Amino acid sequence: MLKNTDIHIRDPFVLPDVAERRYYLYGTTGAETWTNAASGIDCYTGTDLQTWEGPFPAFRPPATFWADRNFWAPEVHVYRGRYTMFASFKAEGVRRGTQILAADSPQGPFLPVSDGPVTPRDWECLDGTLFVDASDRPWIVFCHEWVQVGDGEICALRLNDDLTSSIGQAHLLFHASEAPWAQGVNSRGRKGYVTDGPCLHRLANGELIMLWSSFSAGGYTVGIARSTSGDILGPWQQQPDPLYAGDGGHCMVFRTFDGQLRLAFHRPNPTPGERPHFVPLRETATSVELA
Repeated sequence: MLKNTDIHIRDPFVLPDVAERRYYLYGTTGAETWTNAASGIDCYTGTDLQTWEGPFPAFRPPATFWADRNFWAPEVHVYRGRYTMFASFKAEGVRRGTQILAADSPQGPFLPVSDGPVTPRDWECLDGTLFVDASDRPWIVFCHEWVQVGDGEICALRLNDDLTSSIGQAHLLFHASEAPWAQGVNSRGRKGYVTDGPCLHRLANGELIMLWSSFSAGGYTVGIARSTSGDILGPWQQQPDPLYAGDGGHCMVFRTFDGQLRLAFHRPNPTPGERPHFVPLRETATSVELA
């Protein structure tokens, strides 16, 4: 059995499987994050968010798979009766993008559904997540990377019902610099504002918020934006203060089997220290806060 401190992953994502009453934990394999080769995507299973079995192979790329590195930020959602994975991939000379995969089990094996990435092929994109609107239409919400645009963007793009392709043009939701707490970064001669890891959450009163990550005076940081229309296209208003500014981020929100809200994120941000953390969260009238 493994403890959270034994699991070296970034971008943790938890899928509570109600039928099994087991949690499935996915993430970017820490040792492979920044290398030019990736072996696949793994998962861990457990019942208490403290001890885990694994890792188990959830995805191993077929010989014809288009990407060979940066297998980042896997998320698994239950969509129309199947387990659907959104994950980011890259290859030499090919822009990073989010590919959609699916399986009949949360442990996989996951196989490609879309023909390559569903994010725009000429954009550097990452951290795609699934959002289903009030009309039961699927969307991908993702980051248009700061390394290409300078001021990182979070965008939304309609998907067709079987998730095999996107529909129409991407919609810009907001720039990273719109958050009052966000600070620019300077990495390898590039300067800009980072957008990472969008996570949509519908409050009990129906309001729609988005948790997302960038950098602040506290290092890697989680902030919150609110859709003033309650719809994915916003407009989006940034909360002036971050939710968490302790050099941890790329979060997601889930409920435990007893209905308690939890925030999952990795901390600290520098390699090789990253580990998954799960902390209590509570809703307020218009947002969420650490409990």
